[in-house]
Formats: sequence, structure tokens, C-alpha cells
Amino acid sequence: MPDVDSASGTKPKAHSGTPLPGQVVPKIPVVALGMSLGLFLAVTFSLCVGFDLLFPDRAMYKSWLRLLPGFTWLSWPSFFLGLAESFGYGWYVALVFGPLYNFFATRNDRRRGA
Repeated sequence: MPDVDSASGTKPKAHSGTPLPGQVVPKIPVVALGMSLGLFLAVTFSLCVGFDLLFPDRAMYKSWLRLLPGFTWLSWPSFFLGLAESFGYGWYVALVFGPLYNFFATRNDRRRGA
């Protein structure tokens, strides 16, 4: 007769093999994320301005006017303002996303028992 738990009337769960250790979820280093995203957006902004200068009929500068406060087309002070704001947007994403990811990843990791 199979083993049956008299209290619940069900078979106990069988455990076979060696349990694997839980996988630790790596945390995102916020400073590295901020520098990476900030520089990525600053380089992207510079490439887009260069594209707009090379192909004025396909220019996207009107988008920059809406996304970057104080940016005008185009002077050196305005270019550097757009560059700084693009870098700042990268840091904004890092400062919001990084800690949120780390919080939920740690919380989920604890819930799994790792």
C-alpha cells in the first residue's frame, strides 16, 4: 500500500537528488549604469546633430527642441546644453531604474529562498 498521510489523505512529496543552490541575482551598479546611459545618450545626441547638419532635409532637430529645455538650433552653447541634458537624462534613468531593479530583484530572490 502506498504511503499516505493520514491527516490529509495525500501522498507526501518525494524529494530526489541533491537540491541546487539558488542563483543569486546580480545587482546593477547604479554609478556604472548612470555613466553608461549618460554617455550613450550624449554620443547619440552628438551623432544626431551631425546627421542633421549633413542631411538638413531629413533633420530631427524639431524633436530636440521639444525634448531638451532651452535647446535651440544651433549654436555652440545650445549644443553643449543639449549634450549636458542628454547626459542628465541618462543619469535620471539610472537613478530611478537601478535602485528599483535592485529592490525587486533582491525581494524576488529572498522570496525564492536563495
